[in-house]
Amino acid sequence: MEFWRTLGDHLWSSWTPVLVLTYVVTRALVRTWKVENYHMRAATTLLLGHVVAFIIGAALATLDYENTIAEVCALAFGLLAFLTLGMTAIFRAGLPRFGFTLPRILIDLLTAVLVVVVFIIVGKRAGFSVAGIITTSAVLTAVIGFSLQDTLGNVMGGLSLQMDKSVRVGDWITLGQGAPVGQVTEIRWRYTAIETRNWETVIIPNGTLVKSQVVILGRKMGAPELWRRHVDFFVDFRTPPTQVIDAVTAALQDPVDRMATQPAPHVLFFGVRDSFANYAVRYWLADLAADDGTDSAVRVRIWFALRRAGIPLSIPASAIFLTHDTPEREERKQSRELDARREALGSVDLFSTLTPELRDGLADNLEYTPFASGETITQEGDHDDGLYMIIRGEAVVRIARDNEQREVARLKAGQFFGEMSLMTGEARTASVVAGTDLEAYRVAKAAFQKILRDTPTIADQIAEVLVSRRSALTAMRGERDEVRRSRVENAKQDLLGKIRGFFGINDRH
Repeated sequence: MEFWRTLGDHLWSSWTPVLVLTYVVTRALVRTWKVENYHMRAATTLLLGHVVAFIIGAALATLDYENTIAEVCALAFGLLAFLTLGMTAIFRAGLPRFGFTLPRILIDLLTAVLVVVVFIIVGKRAGFSVAGIITTSAVLTAVIGFSLQDTLGNVMGGLSLQMDKSVRVGDWITLGQGAPVGQVTEIRWRYTAIETRNWETVIIPNGTLVKSQVVILGRKMGAPELWRRHVDFFVDFRTPPTQVIDAVTAALQDPVDRMATQPAPHVLFFGVRDSFANYAVRYWLADLAADDGTDSAVRVRIWFALRRAGIPLSIPASAIFLTHDTPEREERKQSRELDARREALGSVDLFSTLTPELRDGLADNLEYTPFASGETITQEGDHDDGLYMIIRGEAVVRIARDNEQREVARLKAGQFFGEMSLMTGEARTASVVAGTDLEAYRVAKAAFQKILRDTPTIADQIAEVLVSRRSALTAMRGERDEVRRSRVENAKQDLLGKIRGFFGINDRH
């Protein structure tokens, strides 16, 4: 009977009921908020140790034995149980519930400091010299610090990583070229663990991580987590780049799985290498763990897009010319090219008055000028002195009105533009842009100047053609015939003077 009375007195006087109540409340919070149960198991063990120590102390007191050690152990177990329950309830259950989470290492560090405080209290209760303990621990700490520099560096590195949150659990990181790429799964006191896509776990000492350049994939300030990917593909070099880019871009308008829609994917041309043209698709990956699979899906989409467009992929090739490059063969090639140039000149009424000899001379000096779709051929206001004859493709004529470009006409194969700039040097009155891939011949001032100087009378005929084209646009004004004829003649003389002045023709024949 005396044993139970002694045990009850010890339990009541040591706040054991409060400890038990705290344990019950904390356990309920852990179950309700689904917190890791590891710390509750530690608290249960400490609580049982506290009660067992009191039972042993009560038994020793009943038998008239010294029970100081049992009481000190009970005090130690009780304080540690209170500490564990408090840290679990506040930092692992309470604060996260309201969206405030402290780094794990900081919680562990605070727990370690409080444990030291508990042992100082227990030591003082047991009659140990606190000053001696502190002095001894300082010397011991210096010895340990000197011998465990690397380990302490890793510990401090882990603490700094958790404090500044530069690297977080869930981030995809790499330490640079050739280093593995993996997702951070945990940051411990000594190391940080990353899991690669190959089901490998890489342990990186925190000291190394803090000292190294760390690349965090997919993280950009104020933007969602996306990672830009680069997928190369190779096409036969004879296919126009605009055709390849348009076909693949259209196929990627409907994105593959795990591809971000914004920013939109785009296709790039990197030039020709040996027998193939190098292209790449750049897109943004929304799921950083699925890089290879998404790259493969993009390649499949590219393959089918090129097949639909009739664009062959590149194959290893080399050119072997078996035909002898004889003068006769070269002459045939030049003859075919000259016929094409004559045909282009024949489509321009401006040159209809030229003799066949003069037209052949002009054909020899034409410049072949291809343009990609969207490329500006002439700019409104520029003083370019060339005339362009379209042989393939389509051009768009635009003029600037109210700070915007307005389309006023479309020119197709067989049409030309720039005659006034060629003949008088006047500034361009409109901009011309390639509406599709476009091929043209250009007649420059230098090519036409020798013809006019050798045959100045042609200037009169050309001026008449230009004035006729202008007067056709104003024929609907309702003017009387004699007025219109007079105005046309005046315009012809004015235009003729500009042509002669631009080409430096002083003689009239």
